[in-house]
Amino acid sequence: MTKEDILENPGKYDLSIETVGKGTLISPMNGLRFVDDTQRESLTTDITLLEKFAKTGNPVPSLEAAGPRHTIYHDPAWTRAAIVTCGGLCPGLNNVIKSIVQVLWFDYGVRNIFGIPYGYRGLNPKYGYAPMVLDPDIVDNIQEDGGTILGSSRGEQDSSVMVDTLMRLNINMLFCIGGDGTLRGARDIAAEIKRRHQPISVIGIPKTIDNDLNLVDRTFGFETAVLSACDVITSAHNEANGAFNGLGLVKLMGRDSGFIAADAALATTVVNFCLIPEVPFELEGEGGLFKALENRYAIGKTHAVMVVAEGAGQHLFKDAPERKDASGNILKNDIGEYLMAMINDHFAKIGKEINIKYFDPSYTVRSIPAKGTDAIFCYQLSENAVHAAMAGKTNMVVGSMNGNFTHIPIDFAVSERRKVQPNGALWHAVLGATRQQDYFTGRSAKRKK
Repeated sequence: MTKEDILENPGKYDLSIETVGKGTLISPMNGLRFVDDTQRESLTTDITLLEKFAKTGNPVPSLEAAGPRHTIYHDPAWTRAAIVTCGGLCPGLNNVIKSIVQVLWFDYGVRNIFGIPYGYRGLNPKYGYAPMVLDPDIVDNIQEDGGTILGSSRGEQDSSVMVDTLMRLNINMLFCIGGDGTLRGARDIAAEIKRRHQPISVIGIPKTIDNDLNLVDRTFGFETAVLSACDVITSAHNEANGAFNGLGLVKLMGRDSGFIAADAALATTVVNFCLIPEVPFELEGEGGLFKALENRYAIGKTHAVMVVAEGAGQHLFKDAPERKDASGNILKNDIGEYLMAMINDHFAKIGKEINIKYFDPSYTVRSIPAKGTDAIFCYQLSENAVHAAMAGKTNMVVGSMNGNFTHIPIDFAVSERRKVQPNGALWHAVLGATRQQDYFTGRSAKRKK
């Protein structure tokens, strides 16, 4: 169910958004341009595709536009909202929590807002966590800190138990901030709520630092992560430059998608090798990584910088047993440590000196506060999540498509991971900036001669 699948066979896919009921209350918000449910955002801006749909008479595949509705379903005076953060940390979590509270409180007049401690565990009474009361004073400065004031956790909880808790607390809207595992949990909660015919809105706010959620162009925390990674790469470059045949090796996040590594390589322009999960590589042989490094040093370069995404090169661990975290995600083998050991061994065997400086900033990158336009994006996502919840939308994610905010059914958001396209513009730019193909193919050595 990728965007390409939908554009090729639009009739097969239903992108409509569920609601808990029809909105009949007039929104308390004034001075805004309200959005109608008929307003849509196209999945494509390609004129050729748009003309094709126009000729065939088929509607252009599109997502429901996000934004405030003139009529809302939930009565602000009776609304009890809950916020939960799940999975790994990510820059901007506290920004999102604060923004949800502010929009609920100041724009809609909601006075009963609760934070659920430690992810979905907090909705299971066996752990004994009490909800945290939230208001604008409590969240006033939390955006200055990384992490989440609510705490987080991984792992599944029984959806029926969690819905029991929501009903016991009289919660009628739940904001789930997290990645694909969190959103699948939100989908299961929404399904259980629907089975019980309860008017509880479940809204997902996508939190994946890897920027790999389907039908979502951008996720919060990604830009801050790239910015932070650039500082580390700069340090790796300085370290590599300070040693003969120095190699600054940096492992960045990116389990299945290499967006952070690719964007950071472009942003710094000092990276010579960028390794991502979408583009396989080998260590040995004429086209292998070892030879590529040799080729770089052979043309007189005394240093190199290599960035590797955590999910790259996993095929090199053929005999390693598969491991999973509490959320069911396959744990990646440590490609950074592996490359450091293998490169050292190779250069020792061929009798050449190499000095590797290894950096693994994963926890540093993900635990800092959101910065600049990322912080702005957090507020806009949160604002549109609240608008959707108040309008009675449910089982959906707020996202960004072609620069516009949209409503996406959770099933579509978690069906596939968005990936760097090896034949796309982003990867072509990375190859142009790093010139790594010259080293892999030996062209750099030929040019030197």
